[in-house]
Amino acid sequence: MDKFVIQGGNRLCGKVKISGAKNGSLALMPATILAQGTYNLFNTPNLKDVRTMSHLMTSLGIICELNDNTLFIDSRSINSFEAPYQHVKNMRASFYVLGPLLSRYGEARVSLPGGCAWGPRPVDLHIKGMEKLGAEISLEKGYVVAKAKGGNLKGAKINLEISSVGATGNILMAATLAKGTTLISNAATEPEITALAKMLVKMGAKIDGIGTSILEIEGVSELHPTDETNIPDRIEAATFLIAAAITGGNIVINNCNPHHLTSILGLLEDAECKIDANSDSISLESNDIKSVDTTTAIYPGVPTDIQPQWVSLMLIAKGDSKISDPIYKDRFKHIPEMIRLGANIELIEHTAYVKGGHKLTGASVMASDLRAGAALVIAGLVAEGTTEVLRIYHIDRGYEAFETKLTNLGANIQRIKTDLV
Repeated sequence: MDKFVIQGGNRLCGKVKISGAKNGSLALMPATILAQGTYNLFNTPNLKDVRTMSHLMTSLGIICELNDNTLFIDSRSINSFEAPYQHVKNMRASFYVLGPLLSRYGEARVSLPGGCAWGPRPVDLHIKGMEKLGAEISLEKGYVVAKAKGGNLKGAKINLEISSVGATGNILMAATLAKGTTLISNAATEPEITALAKMLVKMGAKIDGIGTSILEIEGVSELHPTDETNIPDRIEAATFLIAAAITGGNIVINNCNPHHLTSILGLLEDAECKIDANSDSISLESNDIKSVDTTTAIYPGVPTDIQPQWVSLMLIAKGDSKISDPIYKDRFKHIPEMIRLGANIELIEHTAYVKGGHKLTGASVMASDLRAGAALVIAGLVAEGTTEVLRIYHIDRGYEAFETKLTNLGANIQRIKTDLV
């Protein structure tokens, strides 16, 4: 295994290019199942999660080749409708193949997913949606077995109890080839869903309400392949902005979409960072950080994927703050690790109460999930002495060349092989 070794105290300064969105890629890739042919997905990040999805799709008979952030996909030779446990166990987004397989081929056998350990993300909304579209669903030895009645899905009215990104994407893809019209209410409006819908339209799908919480899909008889460019990763962009802010830095992030970051930019300005946003870049200057309370919310609110990083920033802020996460209430496994660094945090239910201004001291800490790992790296950037972040395979799931980008900005961080787990 690898670990990060960080010598704290360096300011982050300079420019950094943001990679393509992890969650965007994981939605666009399964969409290629809906129409046999060849695709080029540009701005695809070289990430562990992307490789995991590629391995899963390869097991279906699909060719996936990633070169220079362009993912070539050939879906003409699909010969299996089963997504095996060995691939799906590592990543919940693998469940995205259910809708496309079921809609295109009338059947699918998909293992129940795995992924980050910080809490459950039930797939019942996905399953209920497929049942509404006319699929017969059974659970057999850890697999969801789905068959379309009569071989075809049928349009339906589907109201999502929770505005779920995964369920919205899965149902959206399934509905494109269903007979009749599907109406999805309380649909997720995250940029990754909008990007998926736009690609589906390029493939010939008929979708109204893109970017809103009500999606209307008129099923078509067939779709066709297309090339598509993935959107920038808004969570990576926010992570680098927060990393610069905590170090008193001055950076410019390029290849980003400021409109996707409105809530985060507002928080950073409230924390007294100077922000200047252009069409595809954001500059940040940071000095003394002011404490800011926040609560995560569905898009366009503050993303739950930024909650751990924001806790890190509040550790050095002037004054006390509270950070609530009602989206995933048990997503606070970074808190005990931050306390090892000297943080003063009290966790009550789904709210972290942070006493800012305490000196952080380097220690060995462990990443429990992707964003918690990033938050611990951020805290290590300002901790006195040496910080070791273990289990960084979590971080590799969602950040492309993370330590290289940080080093180029002036951080003292190294990736080192370790026997520790």
